[in-house]
Amino acid sequence: MASASAQTAGTKTTSPNQGTAESESGDSKWAIGVAGGINNKVYRDFDSKASGLPLLTYENKYVHVFGPGVDVKLPSLGPVSFRLRGRFIGEGYEASDSPFLQGMSDRDSSFWVGGAATWRTGFADLSAEVLGDAMGNSKGTRAKLQIDRRFASGSFGFTPRLAAEWVDKKYVNYYYGVTPGEVLAGRPEYQGDSTVNTEIGLRIDWRVAPRHAVFLDMGATRMGSAIKNSPLVEKDTQSGFGIGYFYRF
Repeated sequence: MASASAQTAGTKTTSPNQGTAESESGDSKWAIGVAGGINNKVYRDFDSKASGLPLLTYENKYVHVFGPGVDVKLPSLGPVSFRLRGRFIGEGYEASDSPFLQGMSDRDSSFWVGGAATWRTGFADLSAEVLGDAMGNSKGTRAKLQIDRRFASGSFGFTPRLAAEWVDKKYVNYYYGVTPGEVLAGRPEYQGDSTVNTEIGLRIDWRVAPRHAVFLDMGATRMGSAIKNSPLVEKDTQSGFGIGYFYRF
């Protein structure tokens, strides 16, 4: 699933500083926590697995580290901020995850690097990022546009989002393609093309106490036609949710 800040435990989680001004002073902010979630992937007969991991976030004027992701802050231009971004994204499968995937080579997750920009309009945040596969597993490229807005109500925050992500042919063929050596009866060779996935989601954060916060994130992604047409895929929508806790120092 997609969405805010960093993808962990099968979902995308929330920074404990979400909804507050970014750290533009020399002061450092950091927090520790734990997150867990489940992602219902679109592969045939896929066994969804719950997962969890500890989280660490650190932010100052120059860098923002959050879980498996890191942003290097570049000079802003008015309301538009720019970042160099690196992010580990949990995708793919092991052949043992589904009877239908038996005989397939494992498809591994990757660390993606590139650039990002966010325009804070006052009404909503518009963000864009372009990332490439730094580990060379898929050798692919992805580009994402997102609009989101946080609504505050007491100690609660509600952030709906809408996003569209383009993924190139190399990405599609690595994660959803079937090579000639993987062909079986009922599993024909498949080579896709670039496509666009669309996502809708909601993030809820609750400031339990000045230093304690919990969050819930849920979302659904409708896959593009090049992914839906893969013989490995049995449904067109991928859903997921995650929950976590942070303690801010």
